[in-house]
Amino acid sequence: MEKRSSKQVKVGGVPLGGGAAVTVQSMLSTPSWDIEGSVAQAKALEQAGCEILRAAVPDKEAVALIPALKEAVSIPIVADIHFDYRLALECAAAGVDKIRINPGNIGDDSRVKAVADACRAKNIPIRIGVNDGSLEKHILKKYGHPTPEALCESALYHASLLERFDFTDIVLSMKASSVDSTIRAYRLAAEKCGYPLHLGITHAGTAHMGLIKSAIGIGSLLQQGIGDTLRVSLAADPIEEVRAGRDILKALDMRGGPRLIACPTCGRTRIDLISLANQVEAALSGCQKDITVAVMGCAVNGPGEAREADIGIAGGKGEGLLFRKGQILRKVPEERLLSELLCEVDKL
Repeated sequence: MEKRSSKQVKVGGVPLGGGAAVTVQSMLSTPSWDIEGSVAQAKALEQAGCEILRAAVPDKEAVALIPALKEAVSIPIVADIHFDYRLALECAAAGVDKIRINPGNIGDDSRVKAVADACRAKNIPIRIGVNDGSLEKHILKKYGHPTPEALCESALYHASLLERFDFTDIVLSMKASSVDSTIRAYRLAAEKCGYPLHLGITHAGTAHMGLIKSAIGIGSLLQQGIGDTLRVSLAADPIEEVRAGRDILKALDMRGGPRLIACPTCGRTRIDLISLANQVEAALSGCQKDITVAVMGCAVNGPGEAREADIGIAGGKGEGLLFRKGQILRKVPEERLLSELLCEVDKL
């Protein structure tokens, strides 16, 4: 797929836009005052593969999170700030790597200039984060409700406030809870500006429905070459957000690592394939090999349907076939299918 051309900004040492790989973000869910708990969650998220981490900074006391997180993890830290420009200035001084703030919400031009100047001095990019619940009154009056056009116009309006002071290290997001509205808003922004885009569906829902909506919305945009970083917003453990984001990229062949394919089972299946597929998926979670692994339920069709798999198994009655690129290697008793499959993965 051809990727949209965009300006590149640096979040700490991580590039966004300009042809750089799409990165996966998440946000701390611990209370901002709980420094110890926030540090522990940040370490867990980094271990899970989070590449940029955001933390809410609702008050002056929460600024202490920034140096604590910077010391604890090596991934860039983003301060999420609303309304109070002084918090942005303090986070910049504390060493934050990126600030999420909407310039139109922090006061007059002198305050916008102060934030722009502080961020420019330390090479800190600013993400303008617009969503369908926070549009300006004049834009809502113009469009009547949060249309894609309204979301895009709001984001570009906020960007213009920074541009007045020659600040252009900007990342834009325009998230809606509606998948269709989100997709259309990002398409408009991709046509109208060259800033890198942060993708996401806002308040998408639980781990189940939120993942479905995010996979459709984020995945559709990425497939069109739109998007430079993403967050899958779930009402769940943020580690699930990271896993989901990485899997969306993997499904689009934008990330390496093992790809598991498994048949949905049918009346011909004679082994506990669903359990076996879950065990294989768990066993491959730490694998970095760029391979395709197949778990198929039928020894008749399995090797044929999954002939492109680097390695796979196909179940029979009490046994299964181990195959590579469609060629049968040997029969294996059912109780040894998992272990022998993983042994072959190690050889690849």
